[in-house]
Parts: sequence; C-alpha cells; structure tokens
Amino acid sequence: MNPITKYIKNLFAKKRIIGAHSKLRGLVKAEAILNDLVNEKKVPGLAITVIKNGETLLQKGYGYTDLENKLSVDPRKTIFRIASVSKPIAATALAHMVDDGFIHLDSSFYEYVPYYPKKKWDFSIRQLASHTAGIRAYRGAEYGLNKPYSIKESIEIFKDDDLLFEPGTDYLYNSFDWVLISLAMQEVSGVPFEEYVQEKVLKPLGMSTTFAPTKTVNSSTVKIGLGDIDRFSTPLELTERITSFYSKNRLGFRKAIQVNNFYKIAGGGYLSTTVDIANFGQAYLEGKILNKEVLSPFLTSETVNENKTYYGLGWQVSEDKKGRKYYGHIGNGVGGYSNLYIYPKEKLVFAVLINCTNPGIQEELDEMLGIFLK
Repeated sequence: MNPITKYIKNLFAKKRIIGAHSKLRGLVKAEAILNDLVNEKKVPGLAITVIKNGETLLQKGYGYTDLENKLSVDPRKTIFRIASVSKPIAATALAHMVDDGFIHLDSSFYEYVPYYPKKKWDFSIRQLASHTAGIRAYRGAEYGLNKPYSIKESIEIFKDDDLLFEPGTDYLYNSFDWVLISLAMQEVSGVPFEEYVQEKVLKPLGMSTTFAPTKTVNSSTVKIGLGDIDRFSTPLELTERITSFYSKNRLGFRKAIQVNNFYKIAGGGYLSTTVDIANFGQAYLEGKILNKEVLSPFLTSETVNENKTYYGLGWQVSEDKKGRKYYGHIGNGVGGYSNLYIYPKEKLVFAVLINCTNPGIQEELDEMLGIFLK
C-alpha cells in the first residue's frame, strides 16, 4: 500500500504519524482549509473529489446539507446544483451531435431554429458556444426565475432583444447562449435535450447521480426546496439526497429563493455529486470521450480581435499563474457554487460543489487546488 492510499484510509484515525512526505503534508493542509471554511461559517456544506494520476487523493464532505437538522455532507451521495459546470456537460453532448453530422459549428443558428426572430446580424452555433454571438446576459430577477418554462418557451425572455454587438467582434459570457444551443439540438434530433444528454453523455459515463430538474410542477413531484423533481423521471432515492440550498448575507445563511432551472439546464441547471463530476473530468483525461479532432475546438480558446477569450466552446480554457494549462468551469447559481478543473499535464481533476450562492471563497479554493498541483 503506497503512503497516499494508506493516509486516505486512515484519514479519520485519532492517532497517526504523518511523517515528512510532502503529499501527506499537502493533504493535511487542504483538510485544514476545508474545515476552516465550515468552522468560520463561510460555507454551509461542501463536497470535494480530487483525482491525480488516476488515484483519488481526497473525497470527503464538510459541513451540512441541512443546517437546521445538522445532516452531514456525503461526497458520494449528497447532490448539489452544479450551476455553470452544466456547460461542459452540454458541450460534450454538442460534440457528439457534431461528430454525428447533425450540427455544424459554423452553420447559422437559423438553419436549426428558423422561427427565432431575425437580428441585424446572423450568428453561428460556434459563436453561441463561445459567447461571441452578442446575446445578452441576465437582467434583474432573471437570474432567479421560478417559472416552469420549457426550453422553447423560455426564449420569450430575450428573443426580441437586439444583439449587443456584431457576432465575432466581442465576448460576453451568459447562459442564454446555451439555451439557444439546447433548443437547436432538440429541433435537429427530435429528442428532448435532457434525454439526448442522458443517452449520449451521462449513461455512457456512468454518471448515475447527475440529472436535470423537470419543467412541470404537479401532484407527481416531490418538493426539494428550490424547484421540483419529477418522481417518474428521477428516482426517489436521488431526490431525497438533494441538499438544501442557501444564500449568504452579513447575518449568515438563509434558505435561498425558489427557482426553476429546467429551461437553462444546458447553461446552469444540472444537479450532481462531486464523484460524478470528477469522473466526468477523468473521462476527458483518459480520452474516453470522442476523439481529439472533434474535441479540439471545444478545448481551444477562441480569439476576438486577435486576443484570446480564454474560453472555448462550453469550457473555460486558460492557464494559472504558474503557466500550467487547464480547462474546466466555475459555476455560480441560486443555492449552488461549483469548481471543475482539469489539468492535462499534471493529470489532475479537481471537483468542488457547495450548497450556497457564491460564498466568496474562490481564493481559498484556488489555494487548495495549488496544494494538489505540487
């Protein structure tokens, strides 16, 4: 048994000898950071999974899924909102559709959704996926809508607004771009977007705890505090594992507002565990998802006016302060905050899910990520 595995096995032992091994010291330091986040009431609950060189270095829950009842987070069971980490999942589904020849990245969006109101300029699927199409971002309360929109119905929110700039000339990150992409995918395939993702991405990768909320609210649904999950589309044992969702102010944590994220599942609606998200990242590292030629445009930063946007197609693509290249995504939504980082050279996957709207701890998460990169 190697020293890392032995350490993880004895992580909760009352007495242990850590020794001078740098990786063991790093795990202890990471543990201290995570415990401090809970003890200092910076997060209500958090789950983390870190994989390096194919080995799980850390997989643990901290804090609570339910503050009132003191229910502990379990990294394998507790289900969180993953916010914009949904985009890489949707991008993977889009890559499959591109590979199958159903969608072409540089084709006009109108080729797939001809009923969308015409704008001053045309725009492509690639421009939507790279946030260079000129579609606007949320306004006001749109960030936390609680309406049972279908994907197609939801375009009424923004469909009559002008593009903010000529496509390809600027960059504006938003989730409405991915609402339109998911609509195009539905129209082309004739299959609901969430079913296509399930069959092409989630099921093949064994992501059994990753799913979308449903649109409708009726007698067959079970309340989860923010929106509803359909008993018939999502097993009850999963709905019972969904965390409570919180927001934070100067007085502490409170239950987050109710929202219905079904319409924007592609851009920020999925729920999952850190185990599923980390395994998703590991599948990319191991080349289990399509081939490099198909994935290359998704994992390559776009350029605008000869400047990198540090965003590919549904993926953040950048490098850290030490020049180490990575791809992944940060997500922030009502009642959920998420990190997914994949470092190809270091063979590292880092996945963190938190049951709180932006808790303002990215600096601490970055510090902890740096520990595992050493």
